[in-house]
Amino acid sequence: MAPKKKGQEVAEKPLLGRFKSHLKIGIVGLPNVGKSTTFNLLSKLAIPAENFPFCTIEPNNARVNVPDERFNWLVDLYKPKSQVPAFLDVVDIAGLVRGAANGEGLGNAFLSNISAVDGIFHVCRAFVDPDVTHVEDRIDPIEDFDIIHSELRAKDVERVNTQLRELKGIRQPKKDENEQMEMCEKFIAWLEEGKDIRFGEWSLKEIDFLNTLTLLSAKPVVYLVNLSVKDFCRKKNKWLPKIAEWVKEHGGDPIIPYSAQFEQELVDMPEDARAAHCESVGATSMIPKIITTGFKAIQLIYFFTAGPDEVKCWQIRKQSKAPQAAGAIHTDFERGFICAEVMKFDELKELGTESAVKAAGKYKQEGKNYTVQDGDVIFFKFNVTSKGK
Repeated sequence: MAPKKKGQEVAEKPLLGRFKSHLKIGIVGLPNVGKSTTFNLLSKLAIPAENFPFCTIEPNNARVNVPDERFNWLVDLYKPKSQVPAFLDVVDIAGLVRGAANGEGLGNAFLSNISAVDGIFHVCRAFVDPDVTHVEDRIDPIEDFDIIHSELRAKDVERVNTQLRELKGIRQPKKDENEQMEMCEKFIAWLEEGKDIRFGEWSLKEIDFLNTLTLLSAKPVVYLVNLSVKDFCRKKNKWLPKIAEWVKEHGGDPIIPYSAQFEQELVDMPEDARAAHCESVGATSMIPKIITTGFKAIQLIYFFTAGPDEVKCWQIRKQSKAPQAAGAIHTDFERGFICAEVMKFDELKELGTESAVKAAGKYKQEGKNYTVQDGDVIFFKFNVTSKGK
């Protein structure tokens, strides 16, 4: 075996989910918890559809810019003719009810909509409003969590059982098909213990197989706790400690307390009045944090291309190699990949200019095995006549 090169990266654990750069996150929850209000807030911030002339954006989709001070700094440095930030695709999914896995409410339509996204904004209600009825006729976000997750797991059990029946119907199964039957039984046992797939310690083979099943409980979750304006501004609510405890016991996914009503008030204000209002109440908008946390949750990162013509974020799946990242720009870049000339953003910012980075010996040429890091500033060299491997 060849000796490990100095600085060679340790192989990262493979990720659950689709290995694509165009991923979506869905807003999920019971009816009347603030899902559509949250989606409408994001829609008001959405990038105009004409900015994506070759992409159809559905009415229940919002494409929102991902805020990033690094991008703003590069724009100030290069003063480009064009600037293109990263974006997050958010999907509004109709409210789930108890029994959805058995067809209650919108049932299978709801669950198939979740299957089509890559991550979940799980909105839960921690505010009291007699004018907005709760589908369960009570306010209890912990019980809401249990309802949602048990429905997702029930649908996963159904999906894996269907796969298992198909495999058992093969007359002379091959070795890999026998292994998949064993995996299916393992997945079902895990789910029936009340555990989500994303929290299992799975082998590489199991992860590869899970990624063909696209199970609902395998998707990353960000919990959005919708508070009253009063509770949000005073940063207190009786449910927050219980929610934090429940989430910690169920995998420790990110939690973001916010108030959809407060955000709505901000959006409706003139821009110059927003900062003054936030200062007066001692609170600020959580929408930027919601967007950036959702982007990271679905395992997306981005690299920059930067120059006087354009500064642009190119989003890719975490763990992408340099040729795959080049392919995000154009398939010819991947096919004819020669090398990636890489600057680390922090080093560029510290040294001030591209020429200073080069003079300091920090402008690196990386080959096809280089794993692109979030915030890399890259110039790709390629030859369209070369045969990419």
